[in-house]
Amino acid sequence: MHQPPIGHLHAADPDLAALVEAEARRQFAKARLIASENYVSPAVLEATGSVLTNKYSEGYPGRRYYEGQQNVDPIETLAAQRARDLFGVEHANVQPYSGSPANLAVYLAFARPGDTVLGMSLPMGGHLTHGWSVSATGRWFNPVRYGVRAEDGRIDMDEVRDLARRERPKIIWCGGTAVPRTIDFPAFAEIAREVGAVLAADISHIAGLIAGGAHPSPVGHADVITTTTHKTLRGPRGAMIMSTAEHASAVDKAVFPGLQGGPHNHTTAAIAVALKEAAAPDFAGYARQVVANAAALAAALAERGFDLVSGGTDNHLILIDLTGKGVPGKPAAQALDRAGIELNHNTVPFDPRKPFDPSGLRLGTAAVTTRGLTAEHMPRLAEWIDRAVQAAAKQDEAALDRIAAEVAELMAAFPMPGWAPAP
Repeated sequence: MHQPPIGHLHAADPDLAALVEAEARRQFAKARLIASENYVSPAVLEATGSVLTNKYSEGYPGRRYYEGQQNVDPIETLAAQRARDLFGVEHANVQPYSGSPANLAVYLAFARPGDTVLGMSLPMGGHLTHGWSVSATGRWFNPVRYGVRAEDGRIDMDEVRDLARRERPKIIWCGGTAVPRTIDFPAFAEIAREVGAVLAADISHIAGLIAGGAHPSPVGHADVITTTTHKTLRGPRGAMIMSTAEHASAVDKAVFPGLQGGPHNHTTAAIAVALKEAAAPDFAGYARQVVANAAALAAALAERGFDLVSGGTDNHLILIDLTGKGVPGKPAAQALDRAGIELNHNTVPFDPRKPFDPSGLRLGTAAVTTRGLTAEHMPRLAEWIDRAVQAAAKQDEAALDRIAAEVAELMAAFPMPGWAPAP
């Protein structure tokens, strides 16, 4: 049953309530290894579903365009203060609706259309909004892209420096969506200072690891930091922008009125809850366990002959090149889903296949760690992944069904925040 209960939804719209319950059962039964997903606490769920969704609050605390902000202003102020305290930053804006609008606000604050920006190539692990061609950021600005070295899958900082010196970008992005290794924020900062660029660190994937002390922080190196509030941070689907005091006004004006109207107050409240949870002592243990689980899973996969981009991982994320297994990423991911293991197909560096039918898989350990799995369970996950990929090659549906039953049996022993089977 759902926690908090959804009795009113069952009464008002039983069809939709049934779908919500079905999704909860699916999340309970599967080993969820999508690197950008997690489980939020019941407290975050309650804040997200609260009456705060009724209130419109265009503007900032103390400077709103609507009356009746006596409670909303303290909520947003509290969320921003918790972000400043947790990450040790001078300024935090908690209003962005999601990660992409947060990144767009950085462009609005620090660049003009046509300016040059330097970001990581999407197929190499970067994000669409770091200047990729199909994104508005690649169409409105002049994108220059860096990648990774073919021999080891690591970011080529020499290439970053050479491109920055030659192209003189206004903004340099670091961070991405499929970067399994520690980001060298000091090296990026040195390059940005040399060429007079604003360094923007997108920590959406690793924010929870940074908050928990399991990954170095960009604070003190990056001029501006963007992040989603879910993924490893275990909050709602929202975003934040953090910066030095020098850039606070530019950031705030870019978010509102530059890009958005009223913030989603229920999400702001849920962000505040998640930030309080991330500041608790046990969250540091969670962050360390996420990294330990990823390392154990990567080692177990490597032992089974999987080709890991960069040879392994330093964070929560693992990128697999399936070329040697003879199965493309998309059918492998679909087979794994049928086998009770949820992840996503993904391009790998220098991938000869198309993005919608790539050679790789991307997976992460944030969600299974929230459920309570530890490093001792990772070899079993690797075994199931191996068996499922082999079954995908043979189109052996019966084998996938057997794996799914084994996965569900294991996951049933670990509670899921927000839902539990009926007694």
